[in-house]
Amino acid sequence: MAQLLRVQNFTVSSDGIGAGEHQTFENPFGHGVDPAKLFAWAGATASWPMRTEPGGSRGLDDYFTRDYARNIGAEIMGRNKFGPQRGPWSDHEWRGWWGDEPPFRTPVFVMTHHERPSFTLSDTTFHFVDGDPASVLAQAREAAQGRDVRLGGGVTTVRQFLDADLVDTMHVVVSPVKLGSGLRLWESPDELRDRFHLEVVPSPSGVTHHLFWRK
Repeated sequence: MAQLLRVQNFTVSSDGIGAGEHQTFENPFGHGVDPAKLFAWAGATASWPMRTEPGGSRGLDDYFTRDYARNIGAEIMGRNKFGPQRGPWSDHEWRGWWGDEPPFRTPVFVMTHHERPSFTLSDTTFHFVDGDPASVLAQAREAAQGRDVRLGGGVTTVRQFLDADLVDTMHVVVSPVKLGSGLRLWESPDELRDRFHLEVVPSPSGVTHHLFWRK
């Protein structure tokens, strides 16, 4: 069976925005974006990995949260998802937003024009690679050892792989939050219907799940 490149649980606002501009250490999602509101649907589920208390919702949203790690052998992300630094790396002590226990638990390929040595935190190894989407995907597929590769984002990185026609399946969650400006995944999900089948499934939580798979 072919290894799939999968976008999972990628959340955007009702006007298609997945992140704000002017990202900083204090504002990982950029100016004007409150991740607690954007990702409230996932944080409310029983399977949310950062849940510290028992409880949480079951049902559709929980299914997608629980499915996040299924058959994933590697992840690809853009540099802006890894951290707020730009240009040459000035601080190699910076190890990403996630502390000593990153949630990926696979090899992670960070796309950047400024490479740095790989390092491992717990059971996640970060590799910093300079290449086009196809070559980075080839590296990630080899590291995944037959399992699928998750395309983690952010918005610019997902658009790069969509433009290169490399994405096999995509799950995008549309939150009822409207942001107005920022990095936009789409004007409308209908833009992708020429290449993908699309099913739209509303959730009782107020979000809408958009499921794409290649035609």
